Amino acid sequence: MAEQQTDLKKVLKQHLEMESFFVGDFSIKGPEELFPVASPDPNTQQEASDMTLSLDTIAATVRSCTKCEISGSRLNAVPGQGNPKARLMFVGEAPGADEDKQGLAFIGRAGKLLTEIIIAMGLSRDEVFIGNILKCRPPGNRDPKLDEIDNCWPYLKRQLEIIQPEVIVALGAHAARTLLDTKDAIGKLRGRFHEYKFSDEVPPSKLMPTYHPAYLLRNYSYDNRKRVWEDMMKVLKELGLPVPKKRG
Repeated sequence: MAEQQTDLKKVLKQHLEMESFFVGDFSIKGPEELFPVASPDPNTQQEASDMTLSLDTIAATVRSCTKCEISGSRLNAVPGQGNPKARLMFVGEAPGADEDKQGLAFIGRAGKLLTEIIIAMGLSRDEVFIGNILKCRPPGNRDPKLDEIDNCWPYLKRQLEIIQPEVIVALGAHAARTLLDTKDAIGKLRGRFHEYKFSDEVPPSKLMPTYHPAYLLRNYSYDNRKRVWEDMMKVLKELGLPVPKKRG
C-alpha cells in the first residue's frame, strides 16, 4: 500500500510539472527544485567513481584546451555535468553567457526550461548527463564554426563512450547534425529515433533529435512545446519509464 501511495504521488507530481510546462511556467525555482539531490547507490558507487575519474580527466583537458580562438575569449570552459552512469544524455549546441560565467551547462534561461522538461519527465538533473557540442561559448552566441566543432568533437565523443547512455536527446540542429553526421533540418529529423553508433563492438544508442529550449523561448507556441513533449514521451517509453498523460 505504501508503494502504491508513493507511485501515485510521483505520477501526480509529473502531471503538475507537465501542465506547468505546457502553460509556460518560467518562474524562478530554488536550487533544491532545480537540482534535486539523488541518494547514491552503494552497489554502484565504485564503478561510478571510476567513470567520474575518466570524465573528470576530460573536463580538466577541456578547461586547458586552446585549440580554437574562442578559448581566448571564454571565462570558463563548459565540459558538461551530470550522472556518470546516466541512461539519458542531453546534448546541446554551445554554452551561453550564463554557462560561460559559471562553467556549467544549461543553467541560463534555456537551461531552466530544460530543467522543467526533465522534471516533467519524472527525472532530475542528477539522473541525466547534460553537455554541448562546443565546450566554449562562441562570441555573441554565434553559430559554431566547422573547425570548432571538429576540435571539440573528440571530447564529447569520449564522454559518450564512457557514459554509453541508452538514449541521447540532441537539442537543436547543430547537435543533431553533428551526432548524426547529416545536413538535414531539425524539423525533418525530430519525432523519430535514429541510431548513434559508438563503434562496431558496442551496441548503438537511440538518438532523439528535438527542438532546442532556446528555440522554444524564441518561438513560443503551444504546438512547438507539444512537439517537444511528444518527443520526450517517446524517450520515456524507450527507457521503460512511466509516461505521464496530460489531464483535461
